[in-house]
Amino acid sequence: MNTSFQSIFDTYNWDDTLANINAKTAQDVEFALAKTKRDLEDFKALISPAAKPYLEQMAQQSRLITKKRFGNTIQMYVPMYLSNECQNICTYCGFSMTNKIPRRTLTDAEILKEVSFLKEKGYDHILLVTGEANKTVGVQYIKHAMELIKDQFSNITIEVQPLHQNEYEELIQANLYAVLVYQETYHRAEYKKHHPKGKKSNFDFRLETPDRLGRAGIHKIGLGALFGLEDWRADSFFTALHLKYLQKTYWKTKYSISFPRLRPHSGGLEPKVEMTDRDLVQTICAFRLLDEDVELSMSTRESETFRNHIVHLGVTSLSAESKTNPGGYVVEPQSLEQFEISDERSTEVIAKMLQENGLEPVWKDWENRW
Repeated sequence: MNTSFQSIFDTYNWDDTLANINAKTAQDVEFALAKTKRDLEDFKALISPAAKPYLEQMAQQSRLITKKRFGNTIQMYVPMYLSNECQNICTYCGFSMTNKIPRRTLTDAEILKEVSFLKEKGYDHILLVTGEANKTVGVQYIKHAMELIKDQFSNITIEVQPLHQNEYEELIQANLYAVLVYQETYHRAEYKKHHPKGKKSNFDFRLETPDRLGRAGIHKIGLGALFGLEDWRADSFFTALHLKYLQKTYWKTKYSISFPRLRPHSGGLEPKVEMTDRDLVQTICAFRLLDEDVELSMSTRESETFRNHIVHLGVTSLSAESKTNPGGYVVEPQSLEQFEISDERSTEVIAKMLQENGLEPVWKDWENRW
């Protein structure tokens, strides 16, 4: 199978797409809201400026759909950063190669210390994160880390550098469950501006990563854009376009969407286009109205207040007590974070908040598969 999202993506023009979104009318929004099955044109209407007055209606529909499909549950997961070594220059990231920070990669003993802390908190789904440094934290390091901890988690997800299909196949054989790979922005020129050096500067290689994952037979793929690098409406549309292509092409695979907004870090990049809280709610609801089955994830980048409210409006997966530095839980809590988190509440407090809101935090949804 030689199919690729790039062949579809290249038929779109960013400026024309954004203009088309902004031209949507109240009538287009009402038409989309009246439907039970929506397409990408409806999605454009739901993320358009014309949809702003309909946010309450969108939120109510999103809540009902999510409750029908996922019940009163929120899946809990936790990130564990293995390394902050990185060969890329990224203008928005604390791990960028140009930042003069102490670099560290966790040893086996340090990984197990971090895992012990997270298991005591009740986590059974873990996300392993590294900077992009092929020699230091390449496939063999990642595979070894997975094998070291696999008996303690029902599934393991990774967020690392884009790999080749055969490398994903090797990790899937080692029981890799899911991969998160965010395009950051689908604006080709703006992408190059923010990734001037390193393997990540290759826009097309990153864009085709989900295709390689699909061909490798991964169980789940996570998509997303980093809101703030470019216009959030256009980036949301291209994320949705990517999702729909993947669902049609690799229909056995599950999908999730994340909604990271630019957060402060040691590089200090300011958002080019601000995405307000209401804008983010609109986007999350639009994704839920487009797709009843896709998992929607919310990290600790967002504030306590925002996360308290969004758990009712479409989100199905939540992290808590996250540390974005290697060894941040136990080994070296003071090392530099990739970005600042906003919701710093403990796992126990988050779980209690969910329960008080009539939601059940789910730590594990099947027995160990290993």
